[in-house]
Amino acid sequence: MNYNAIGTRENVKVIDTSECKSMKIEILEYQKLLGGRNPYSAQMMYFMDKQNMKARQAAIYMENDCVKVEPGALSYMRGNLEMVSGVNAGNLLGRMFTGAATGEAVAQPEYRGTGMIVLEPTFMHLLTLELNMGEEIIVDKGMFFAAQGSANVSAYMQKNLSSAALGGEGIFQTSIKGPGLVVLESMVPMCEIDIIELNNDTLKVDGNFSVLRTGGINFTVERSAKSLLGSAVSGEGLVNVYRGTGQVWLAPTIKVYQSMGASPSSTVGAH
Repeated sequence: MNYNAIGTRENVKVIDTSECKSMKIEILEYQKLLGGRNPYSAQMMYFMDKQNMKARQAAIYMENDCVKVEPGALSYMRGNLEMVSGVNAGNLLGRMFTGAATGEAVAQPEYRGTGMIVLEPTFMHLLTLELNMGEEIIVDKGMFFAAQGSANVSAYMQKNLSSAALGGEGIFQTSIKGPGLVVLESMVPMCEIDIIELNNDTLKVDGNFSVLRTGGINFTVERSAKSLLGSAVSGEGLVNVYRGTGQVWLAPTIKVYQSMGASPSSTVGAH
Protein backbone atom coordinates (compact mmCIF):
# COMPACT_ATOMS: atom_id res chain seq x y z
CA MET A 1 0.00 0.00 0.00
CA ASN A 2 1.50 3.29 -1.10
CA TYR A 3 -0.99 5.97 -0.11
CA ASN A 4 -0.18 9.54 0.89
CA ALA A 5 -2.84 11.67 2.56
CA ILE A 6 -1.00 14.93 1.86
CA GLY A 7 -1.04 14.33 -1.89
CA THR A 8 -0.22 17.46 -3.87
CA ARG A 9 -0.99 19.90 -1.03
CA GLU A 10 2.11 21.96 -0.30
CA ASN A 11 0.40 23.71 2.62
CA VAL A 12 0.10 20.58 4.77
CA LYS A 13 2.69 18.71 6.82
CA VAL A 14 2.73 15.69 9.12
CA ILE A 15 3.21 16.78 12.75
CA ASP A 16 2.81 13.39 14.48
CA THR A 17 2.93 9.69 13.53
CA SER A 18 1.89 6.62 15.52
CA GLU A 19 2.07 2.97 14.43
CA CYS A 20 0.70 -0.24 15.90
CA LYS A 21 0.90 -3.52 13.99
CA SER A 22 -1.24 -3.13 10.87
CA MET A 23 -2.22 0.51 11.41
CA LYS A 24 -0.49 3.87 11.12
CA ILE A 25 -2.01 7.22 12.08
CA GLU A 26 -0.66 10.56 10.88
CA ILE A 27 -1.80 13.92 12.22
CA LEU A 28 -1.74 16.48 9.41
CA GLU A 29 -1.64 20.24 9.94
CA TYR A 30 -2.46 23.03 7.51
CA GLN A 31 0.32 25.58 7.88
CA LYS A 32 -1.91 28.49 6.89
CA LEU A 33 -5.42 28.84 5.49
CA LEU A 34 -5.14 30.78 2.24
CA GLY A 35 -8.68 30.78 0.92
CA GLY A 36 -10.01 34.06 2.34
CA ARG A 37 -12.50 35.65 -0.06
CA ASN A 38 -13.13 39.01 1.64
CA PRO A 39 -11.39 41.42 4.07
CA TYR A 40 -13.27 40.02 7.07
CA SER A 41 -12.23 36.41 6.47
CA ALA A 42 -8.68 37.54 5.66
CA GLN A 43 -8.54 39.39 9.00
CA MET A 44 -9.85 36.34 10.85
CA MET A 45 -7.30 34.06 9.18
CA TYR A 46 -4.49 36.49 10.00
CA PHE A 47 -5.25 36.43 13.74
CA MET A 48 -5.88 32.67 13.69
CA ASP A 49 -2.43 32.18 12.20
CA LYS A 50 -0.86 34.43 14.85
CA GLN A 51 -2.52 32.38 17.60
CA ASN A 52 -1.47 29.06 16.04
CA MET A 53 -5.11 28.16 15.31
CA LYS A 54 -4.45 25.64 12.57
CA ALA A 55 -6.74 23.14 10.92
CA ARG A 56 -5.72 19.52 11.51
CA GLN A 57 -6.69 16.15 10.11
CA ALA A 58 -6.10 12.53 11.05
CA ALA A 59 -5.02 10.17 8.26
CA ILE A 60 -5.35 6.46 9.05
CA TYR A 61 -3.56 3.78 7.03
CA MET A 62 -4.41 0.13 7.66
CA GLU A 63 -3.83 -3.35 6.31
CA ASN A 64 -6.61 -5.85 7.04
CA ASP A 65 -7.58 -3.93 10.13
CA CYS A 66 -10.52 -1.95 11.48
CA VAL A 67 -10.98 1.56 12.84
CA LYS A 68 -13.87 3.13 14.77
CA VAL A 69 -14.50 6.84 14.20
CA GLU A 70 -16.81 9.53 15.49
CA PRO A 71 -19.92 9.73 13.24
CA GLY A 72 -19.68 12.43 10.59
CA ALA A 73 -15.90 12.62 10.89
CA LEU A 74 -15.09 10.90 7.59
CA SER A 75 -13.65 13.13 4.86
CA TYR A 76 -12.72 10.46 2.32
CA MET A 77 -11.34 6.95 2.05
CA ARG A 78 -9.35 5.07 -0.52
CA GLY A 79 -8.66 1.38 -1.04
CA ASN A 80 -10.45 -1.89 -0.37
CA LEU A 81 -12.51 -0.67 2.57
CA GLU A 82 -16.07 -1.16 3.73
CA MET A 83 -18.07 0.70 6.32
CA VAL A 84 -20.26 -1.04 8.89
CA SER A 85 -22.44 0.63 11.49
CA GLY A 86 -20.92 -1.10 14.51
CA VAL A 87 -24.48 -1.73 15.75
CA ASN A 88 -26.49 -4.94 15.51
CA ALA A 89 -29.53 -6.42 17.19
CA GLY A 90 -27.37 -7.86 19.95
CA ASN A 91 -25.73 -4.61 21.04
CA LEU A 92 -28.28 -1.96 20.05
CA LEU A 93 -29.65 -1.38 23.56
CA GLY A 94 -26.16 -1.23 25.01
CA ARG A 95 -25.06 1.29 22.39
CA MET A 96 -28.17 3.43 23.00
CA PHE A 97 -27.38 3.47 26.72
CA THR A 98 -23.72 4.32 26.08
CA GLY A 99 -24.65 7.14 23.73
CA ALA A 100 -27.16 8.66 26.13
CA ALA A 101 -24.72 8.39 29.01
CA THR A 102 -21.57 9.75 27.44
CA GLY A 103 -22.88 12.12 24.79
CA GLU A 104 -21.13 10.04 22.11
CA ALA A 105 -23.15 8.82 19.13
CA VAL A 106 -25.05 5.53 19.35
CA ALA A 107 -23.45 4.12 16.20
CA GLN A 108 -19.73 4.65 15.75
CA PRO A 109 -18.98 3.72 12.13
CA GLU A 110 -16.31 1.08 11.66
CA TYR A 111 -14.18 0.90 8.53
CA ARG A 112 -12.60 -2.45 7.72
CA GLY A 113 -10.09 -3.64 5.18
CA THR A 114 -6.96 -2.27 3.57
CA GLY A 115 -6.56 1.35 2.55
CA MET A 116 -6.50 4.93 3.79
CA ILE A 117 -9.08 6.97 5.69
CA VAL A 118 -8.79 10.74 6.11
CA LEU A 119 -11.01 12.40 8.71
CA GLU A 120 -12.58 15.86 8.60
CA PRO A 121 -10.44 18.90 9.42
CA THR A 122 -10.86 20.34 12.91
CA PHE A 123 -9.46 23.28 14.86
CA MET A 124 -9.23 21.04 17.93
CA HIS A 125 -5.89 19.48 18.83
CA LEU A 126 -5.58 15.79 17.93
CA LEU A 127 -3.77 13.65 20.51
CA THR A 128 -2.65 10.11 19.65
CA LEU A 129 -1.66 7.39 22.09
CA GLU A 130 -1.23 3.62 22.08
CA LEU A 131 -2.90 1.43 24.68
CA ASN A 132 -1.48 -1.98 25.51
CA MET A 133 -3.63 -5.02 26.23
CA GLY A 134 -5.76 -4.33 29.29
CA GLU A 135 -4.78 -0.66 29.59
CA GLU A 136 -7.72 1.68 30.15
CA ILE A 137 -8.15 5.43 29.98
CA ILE A 138 -11.13 7.47 31.19
CA VAL A 139 -11.62 10.65 29.15
CA ASP A 140 -13.97 13.61 29.11
CA LYS A 141 -17.15 13.35 27.10
CA GLY A 142 -16.67 14.34 23.47
CA MET A 143 -12.93 13.66 23.38
CA PHE A 144 -13.15 10.36 21.50
CA PHE A 145 -12.33 10.80 17.80
CA ALA A 146 -11.05 7.45 16.50
CA ALA A 147 -9.67 4.13 17.74
CA GLN A 148 -8.22 0.97 16.29
CA GLY A 149 -10.80 -1.80 16.04
CA SER A 150 -9.12 -3.84 18.78
CA ALA A 151 -9.85 -1.08 21.34
CA ASN A 152 -13.13 -1.09 23.25
CA VAL A 153 -15.06 2.18 23.67
CA SER A 154 -17.81 2.23 26.29
CA ALA A 155 -19.52 4.28 28.99
CA TYR A 156 -17.77 4.58 32.35
CA MET A 157 -19.98 5.19 35.39
CA GLN A 158 -18.47 7.12 38.31
CA LYS A 159 -17.92 4.77 41.22
CA ASN A 160 -19.19 7.05 43.99
CA LEU A 161 -21.85 9.67 44.52
CA SER A 162 -19.45 12.51 45.26
CA SER A 163 -17.63 12.29 41.93
CA ALA A 164 -20.87 11.85 39.99
CA ALA A 165 -22.70 14.78 41.60
CA LEU A 166 -19.90 17.23 42.41
CA GLY A 167 -16.90 16.40 40.20
CA GLY A 168 -18.03 18.41 37.19
CA GLU A 169 -17.62 15.38 34.90
CA GLY A 170 -21.18 14.05 35.10
CA ILE A 171 -22.29 10.56 36.05
CA PHE A 172 -20.69 9.00 32.98
CA GLN A 173 -17.47 9.51 31.07
CA THR A 174 -15.93 7.54 28.20
CA SER A 175 -13.76 4.47 28.80
CA ILE A 176 -11.32 3.24 26.14
CA LYS A 177 -9.55 -0.08 26.73
CA GLY A 178 -6.60 -1.40 24.76
CA PRO A 179 -4.95 -2.75 22.84
CA GLY A 180 -4.77 -0.28 19.98
CA LEU A 181 -4.18 3.24 18.78
CA VAL A 182 -6.49 6.04 19.92
CA VAL A 183 -7.06 9.58 18.63
CA LEU A 184 -8.57 12.15 21.01
CA GLU A 185 -9.87 15.65 20.30
CA SER A 186 -8.59 18.15 22.85
CA MET A 187 -9.27 21.83 23.41
CA VAL A 188 -5.66 22.25 24.57
CA PRO A 189 -2.43 21.12 22.86
CA MET A 190 -0.28 18.35 24.29
CA CYS A 191 2.40 20.88 25.27
CA GLU A 192 -0.06 22.42 27.78
CA ILE A 193 -1.01 19.09 29.38
CA ASP A 194 0.85 18.03 32.53
CA ILE A 195 1.05 14.24 32.87
CA ILE A 196 1.13 13.43 36.58
CA GLU A 197 2.49 9.98 37.44
CA LEU A 198 1.02 8.58 40.66
CA ASN A 199 2.47 5.57 42.47
CA ASN A 200 0.09 4.68 45.27
CA ASP A 201 -0.21 8.42 45.80
CA THR A 202 -2.86 11.14 46.09
CA LEU A 203 -3.45 14.17 43.86
CA LYS A 204 -5.90 16.94 44.83
CA VAL A 205 -7.09 19.32 42.13
CA ASP A 206 -9.12 22.50 42.65
CA GLY A 207 -11.38 22.27 39.61
CA ASN A 208 -12.31 19.87 36.83
CA PHE A 209 -9.39 20.41 34.45
CA SER A 210 -8.29 16.77 34.42
CA VAL A 211 -8.95 15.54 30.88
CA LEU A 212 -7.75 11.93 31.23
CA ARG A 213 -6.88 9.37 33.87
CA THR A 214 -5.82 5.75 33.62
CA GLY A 215 -7.94 2.89 34.90
CA GLY A 216 -5.97 2.38 38.12
CA ILE A 217 -6.89 5.82 39.46
CA ASN A 218 -9.84 6.28 41.82
CA PHE A 219 -11.70 9.61 41.53
CA THR A 220 -13.63 11.25 44.39
CA VAL A 221 -14.67 14.74 45.49
CA GLU A 222 -13.79 15.75 49.03
CA ARG A 223 -13.53 18.79 51.31
CA SER A 224 -10.24 20.65 50.98
CA ALA A 225 -9.84 20.59 54.77
CA LYS A 226 -10.84 18.00 57.35
CA SER A 227 -13.47 20.25 58.90
CA LEU A 228 -16.28 22.28 57.36
CA LEU A 229 -14.87 25.40 59.07
CA GLY A 230 -11.42 24.75 57.63
CA SER A 231 -12.84 24.38 54.13
CA ALA A 232 -14.83 27.60 54.52
CA VAL A 233 -11.83 29.58 55.80
CA SER A 234 -9.54 28.33 53.04
CA GLY A 235 -11.97 29.51 50.38
CA GLU A 236 -11.40 26.32 48.38
CA GLY A 237 -14.35 24.20 49.56
CA LEU A 238 -14.32 20.98 47.54
CA VAL A 239 -11.46 19.47 45.54
CA ASN A 240 -11.24 16.62 43.05
CA VAL A 241 -9.11 13.83 44.51
CA TYR A 242 -7.27 11.16 42.50
CA ARG A 243 -5.77 8.16 44.30
CA GLY A 244 -3.91 5.10 43.15
CA THR A 245 -1.24 4.17 40.64
CA GLY A 246 -1.29 5.49 37.10
CA GLN A 247 -1.54 8.79 35.24
CA VAL A 248 -3.70 11.89 35.51
CA TRP A 249 -3.55 14.40 32.65
CA LEU A 250 -4.09 17.97 33.83
CA ALA A 251 -4.88 20.82 31.44
CA PRO A 252 -4.98 24.02 33.57
CA THR A 253 -5.33 26.29 30.54
CA ILE A 254 -8.59 24.65 29.47
CA LYS A 255 -10.44 27.06 31.76
CA VAL A 256 -8.93 30.00 29.88
CA TYR A 257 -10.19 28.66 26.55
CA GLN A 258 -13.61 27.86 28.01
CA SER A 259 -13.95 31.39 29.40
CA MET A 260 -13.28 32.75 25.91
CA GLY A 261 -16.11 30.71 24.47
CA ALA A 262 -14.05 27.90 22.95
CA SER A 263 -16.16 24.91 21.97
CA PRO A 264 -15.26 21.24 21.43
CA SER A 265 -17.35 21.39 18.24
CA SER A 266 -15.02 23.93 16.59
CA THR A 267 -14.65 21.88 13.45
CA VAL A 268 -14.03 22.86 9.88
CA GLY A 269 -16.17 20.04 8.53
CA ALA A 270 -19.71 19.01 9.20
CA HIS A 271 -19.25 16.56 12.08
